Amino acid sequence: MTTREQMVLDDITRVAGVRSAILVAADDGLVVAESALEGQATEAAAAFAARLAQRLAALTRTLHTPPMSVMLLQATGGQLFVAAGGEGLLLVAVTGNEVNIGEVRLALLDAAGRLN
Repeated sequence: MTTREQMVLDDITRVAGVRSAILVAADDGLVVAESALEGQATEAAAAFAARLAQRLAALTRTLHTPPMSVMLLQATGGQLFVAAGGEGLLLVAVTGNEVNIGEVRLALLDAAGRLN
């Protein structure tokens, strides 16, 4: 992991309520880099996010619609944000429910732009 990638992930985790920021290989869901609070497991979230992104990409191709910019999955225990992070990469943020959705979305899109 380069210093630039770590800085980008650290900026995402500075958003209030973000528990983990993960750079994920889109094709296999492996963690490339991470910035997480102590005790936060990231491997399962990374694999799940990659699979969701793959399925959504297949759906958008079938429907002839533009690809996703940011995907949000909300659950009772937290939220999972996924954004395209450049060549074969995804940016993933795991958050609590109290997070400002717009702020996380902007942080992910900014981070994606800095990684390209």
